[in-house]
Amino acid sequence: MPLEGVFCVSVLTVNLAENSYDIVIERGALASLGERCRTLGLKGIAAIITNPTVGELYGAAAQVSLETAGYTVARIEMPDGEEFKNSATLNRIYDDLLAAGVDRSSFIVALGGGVVGDVAGYAAATWMRGVPFVQVPTTLLAQVDSSVGGKTGIDHPKGKNLIGAFYQPRLVLIDVDTLATLDQHQFRAGLAEVVKYGVAVDRPFFEFIEANIAAILAMEPDVLIQIILRSCQLKAQVVELDEKEGGLRAILNYGHTLGHAYEALSGYCGMVHGEAVAIGMALAARISAAEGYCTPEEVARITALIIRCGLSIDVPQVDRQQLLNAIAADKKSKGGTITFICNKGIGRYAMSHHTPEELLVLSGLEA
Repeated sequence: MPLEGVFCVSVLTVNLAENSYDIVIERGALASLGERCRTLGLKGIAAIITNPTVGELYGAAAQVSLETAGYTVARIEMPDGEEFKNSATLNRIYDDLLAAGVDRSSFIVALGGGVVGDVAGYAAATWMRGVPFVQVPTTLLAQVDSSVGGKTGIDHPKGKNLIGAFYQPRLVLIDVDTLATLDQHQFRAGLAEVVKYGVAVDRPFFEFIEANIAAILAMEPDVLIQIILRSCQLKAQVVELDEKEGGLRAILNYGHTLGHAYEALSGYCGMVHGEAVAIGMALAARISAAEGYCTPEEVARITALIIRCGLSIDVPQVDRQQLLNAIAADKKSKGGTITFICNKGIGRYAMSHHTPEELLVLSGLEA
């Protein structure tokens, strides 16, 4: 059964006054990249930033579409992996942009997953004090989360996404067909962000995921379009109310405080982002129950869906003090206290305030 409110929708608009843009969600959308850039009035050199894996699969199609629309195209590749989301990679991209003659009248196309989108977006925000960019996300995680909302940036050795800027794209072009080449490991990791929306803000969506998990895991295109659309709708609604995370937008970080901590302690290579978020959500549900925001039965239901998505909720064994330090580095930390996002039942959220030590106790990680 179609998810109410998203069936047959292929374009939705993120309304941010002069920073508004469309999210296009279609099968085969990549072929329209050049034409859509022309419609937006983008000019100059089109610099495609991608990684070797995605570049080999979709770089030629993106380039042909842009060249057919009359653009000169520069292809720039960055290494594949969260561990390369850093200042060294960014500086190499700046070198390549300079060598290609990309000036402030040109634009950038981010072709790839969340790492490519974050780094390319930050390069666009800072190159020549800002050039336009277009997001073309090719992983589920990027399509449902990181490509929407204008968060761009790189990691610091002591914390994830500590360096960055809010910089909105001119367009998000989601070609659902690109998921056909995504390995199951990455696909299932992306489902963590999908489940997040259901747990924190939309109970009917959570129930839709529960009822359709077999079709989702089978990557049936119609169901994929529905979960991508609904995820983008939910994120857009929050971003429109709080573009630069003044308060409300923090709810989209459900599962991320502890997830980011474990991801950082893995050196950004021991687990992918969605796997870390899955663990963070399971712990967030426990903390929510300890706070009285949800029942043990709801915790069990949330963790059961995470597991049905093919994700582990096993907590890595790490040094306690290193974990506390990683939690304290969270961007929502202020004065030693963290604004922690809880689930209120399923489909609603609550905010609580705790020290890192208190979070360990509430999560059951420490007596």
